[in-house]
Amino acid sequence: MPDIRILVVEDENLVAKDIQNMLVSLGYEVIDVVSTGEEAIRLAESTSPDLVLLDIVLKGEIDGIVAAERIWERFAIPVVYLTAYADETTLQRAKVTEPFGYILKPFDQRELQTTIEMAFYKARMDHRLREREEWLSTVLTSIGDGVIATDGRGLITFMNPLAERLTGWTTPEAFHKPLRDIFQIAHDSPGDPSGPLPLLQENILSARGGAKIAIEETVTPIRSSKKETIGSVFVFRDITQRKLSEAEIKQSWDRLQKALAGTIQAMALTIEMRDPYTAGHQRRVGKLSCAMAKEMALPAAQLEGIQMAADIHDIGKIYIPAEILSKPGHLTEIEYSIIKTHPQVGYDILKPIEFPWPLAEIVYQHHERLNGSGYPRGLSGENILLEARIMCVADVVEAMSSHRPYRPAHGIDKALDEILKNRGLLYDARIVDICIMLFKEKNFSFE
Repeated sequence: MPDIRILVVEDENLVAKDIQNMLVSLGYEVIDVVSTGEEAIRLAESTSPDLVLLDIVLKGEIDGIVAAERIWERFAIPVVYLTAYADETTLQRAKVTEPFGYILKPFDQRELQTTIEMAFYKARMDHRLREREEWLSTVLTSIGDGVIATDGRGLITFMNPLAERLTGWTTPEAFHKPLRDIFQIAHDSPGDPSGPLPLLQENILSARGGAKIAIEETVTPIRSSKKETIGSVFVFRDITQRKLSEAEIKQSWDRLQKALAGTIQAMALTIEMRDPYTAGHQRRVGKLSCAMAKEMALPAAQLEGIQMAADIHDIGKIYIPAEILSKPGHLTEIEYSIIKTHPQVGYDILKPIEFPWPLAEIVYQHHERLNGSGYPRGLSGENILLEARIMCVADVVEAMSSHRPYRPAHGIDKALDEILKNRGLLYDARIVDICIMLFKEKNFSFE
């Protein structure tokens, strides 16, 4: 049994002495015995007993009920009433003070001990609960998010200071009002409290006074021991600055994208001005490459990279003398070897630039072949980027079907025959099948 320090408040000396002896014999420490409510309050403050045994009828200006009320409110010390009065009026007054026990005189030692032990246990549990509530209140008050709690009917039971500031409502004003009247957001319901996990959403809060605030919110159900939903907790934060920052970043990204696209187009135009006979070749290769990539369900970002690479895949031809590029007859072996350097030159031009896509490598590999017979590095199979394998097929089909200075156009049928004949040998089989399907079934056209 723990040491329990008790203050006895009894105005009859013989009864007080008897109670004191009984307590000592039970092993309790009696701090003092006083006979008035005023003395009880003073000693409760100065000695901080664990428990006060208090008679209701006392000498002095205040009775035991008033004294008990003040002792509990000021010092949170539990009180057990000892009294011979059990009329209805007295009981009702005593109940208001929320005593931890009520013993009618005369009582025996066992009854006194049981009441004291139960009162002390209840007081300890109440103290722990109060500490827990204070701790929780401090956390909820200082947290950097708005917090609103509701009961099972959706009526507000708690708001922290940040929730008050964001909504424009004080806790007393919002208390027991429907959540929807205080927490007004863009959709009908801020989540499903019966759901297994909190739902994170972005919405617009209409604050009191008309202000519109971008928020991020979650709702979590409060469940009883029987798994019944008895309320909900709504946690939300002001994300106005974050949304502004996101908008600024997007605007900056859009500007960079436009600048990048403009740079790529300027490069493409430069190449076409150097080689007017193949004007539009890169654009048409890009059109077919992207059409095939879409059929393969590649991500939008990868599609964009393929388009960019196709638009400048022949940038290395800047290095080739114009008379070779526009030569009407067949190329000599030396001239052809010079032409074959353009993937390497294109790679050297592009590799110092940090693109969001591997443009330099795609340009470097667009003349490689599946069996390793391509150039400039003789790569084979999966060592060739998927984007380069796609562009390889598009490049061959467009080149063969178009006019060149040294030969007339072969036409689309011969171009498709070429890739079909070398399907799985020089060109990726899946890409060849998609390319043929586009022309034969979906009426794809370069124009």
